[in-house]
Amino acid sequence: MRVLVTGGAGFIGSHLIDALRAANAEVVVLDNGAAGRADLAERLRRSDIPVHAVDVTDTEPVRRLVHEIRPDVIAHLAGHINPRVSVLEPALDARTNVVGTVNVLDAADAVGVRVVFVSTGGAVYGEHALDLITEDTPARPESPYGTSKYCAEQYVALSRRRTGAGHVVLRLSNVYGPRQDPDSSNGVIAVSCGHVVRGRAPLVYGDGKQTRDFIHIADVTSALMAALSYPDGGIFNVGTGVPTSILDVVGVIGAAVGRPITPKFVPNGAGDLRHSCLDSSRIADALGWRATVGLLDGVRSTYEWFAAELASSVS
Repeated sequence: MRVLVTGGAGFIGSHLIDALRAANAEVVVLDNGAAGRADLAERLRRSDIPVHAVDVTDTEPVRRLVHEIRPDVIAHLAGHINPRVSVLEPALDARTNVVGTVNVLDAADAVGVRVVFVSTGGAVYGEHALDLITEDTPARPESPYGTSKYCAEQYVALSRRRTGAGHVVLRLSNVYGPRQDPDSSNGVIAVSCGHVVRGRAPLVYGDGKQTRDFIHIADVTSALMAALSYPDGGIFNVGTGVPTSILDVVGVIGAAVGRPITPKFVPNGAGDLRHSCLDSSRIADALGWRATVGLLDGVRSTYEWFAAELASSVS
């Protein structure tokens, strides 16, 4: 299988590339280097994977690259991912997430290639008084980020109707794990682990009782691998179905490191949801995928990775 990965220098992209290489797939990366972490970009440069410094918002370069490579499938991960930043820069968010996706679909449709588009669950669905959100739950995004992702999904659906291509949309819950950026404002577990490793108190927005569906990067990667081989297309939630409060996350980090952690409470941010948890039974039935990494084990692996990274940077 030849796979073109957009946003391959990012957190999720780096893990997907590792899994693809382990499966003996041929990997080509499209990444403009603007959003990915410098260490992950350097890791990619040191590999033998072809990397094309193309921006997904540039129509003709994307079209030429896809025509030249002729991949079997495109994993479209490139995009802006921070709901809080999107409130400040909605046009930039829309340009990357909407126009970029349109360009990828246009290029893919021209050569008959399937696309697996990585979307978001919580930000697309918005606030709902439901224990579990299914794919049939109405989308009510409450941030420019969620709106841009939902708009991009509509272009994916339009392409499916026009061409019959088996495009897949994966609506991810809150992804965490090794290699995530602990210095961003996105990713509660990674940011909190980064604070604890550095001897700081993790930040808790609001009262900390808001809940999320936290899913480890290993489970997200296995869902992506299953979707890349799934010919029929569709929209699938990718989550654990287990809601966890932010305060409970702090407690789990404490259990992982073997000592109590006292957080610092700060005012809630714009675009934050109160509750979000995904029902992933559809992807379980269609693709045989289920989350397997428990929160304690996942948090421990994340903390240990950040601790090792800090130790190596100090030495």
